Amino acid sequence: MRLDLTGRHVDITPPLRRLVAVKLSRLERLLKDGFVSGQVVLAREKHQLRADITLHARGDHFLHGVGSADNWETSIGDAIDKIAQQAQKVKTKWKSRKRRVRGALLASAERPTEPRVERAAAAARAPRARMPRVLQRSRQTVKPMSIADAAREIEAGDGLVIFRDLERDSISVLYRQRNGELTLVETEA
Repeated sequence: MRLDLTGRHVDITPPLRRLVAVKLSRLERLLKDGFVSGQVVLAREKHQLRADITLHARGDHFLHGVGSADNWETSIGDAIDKIAQQAQKVKTKWKSRKRRVRGALLASAERPTEPRVERAAAAARAPRARMPRVLQRSRQTVKPMSIADAAREIEAGDGLVIFRDLERDSISVLYRQRNGELTLVETEA
């Protein structure tokens, strides 16, 4: 960030320059790479010390804050606080714009040729197919066993057995239906 520091009826000393840099580093952290340049005017007006800070952020945003107090730290701090509020507002706008653009791109990628009105009408007419919830219940190892052994294991287990059928040498699934019957699903090798 380019920084212009000007003093009116004030000599800009190295400690004063460091104070301004430390206070501005808070804003740099807030907006990250959003700052382009900054102008700081420090002025002595009668019994007050005035700090007038203008920052140029990306996207032609100008943030401006004025602080006036008896010492430099307070006056610069007041100006920085006012700019921090403006910077927070700009930052939320940047974030919301990113979200809107991303959502709009996804919506347009789904059906690029249909007009918006037709899409809304089609969505209202056709009910959406909902995906069933898939829950992970347990991990099971595939053991070689007979159908009778698998039926005995269902009685002791959770109602589902995946096994390698010894007679057919293929993977099979045996599960209990809601009515209590056992169902065998055989795969082809």
